[in-house]
Amino acid sequence: GHEWSPDAISETGPETRDSVGNLLADGDTVSVIKDLKLKGSSSVIKVGTRVRGIRLVDGDHDIDCKIPGIGQIGLKSQFVKKVND
Repeated sequence: GHEWSPDAISETGPETRDSVGNLLADGDTVSVIKDLKLKGSSSVIKVGTRVRGIRLVDGDHDIDCKIPGIGQIGLKSQFVKKVND
């Protein structure tokens, strides 16, 4: 049979880290570190835009969030930095 030990590493999925290596979790607040142009629109997400209550997902864009004035959007973790509130 299979024996479980409390020292075994539990696999919770891949870790998502921001541009400077901080571990991200659901509900974190992040700040955009680079102007981001939106495809199919003339809108731009400016540097320093704070995004509250992120949700981590699998895929190319690993952060789902809602940005005021723009709406629901997917971001890549390499373009954000965790903000400590």
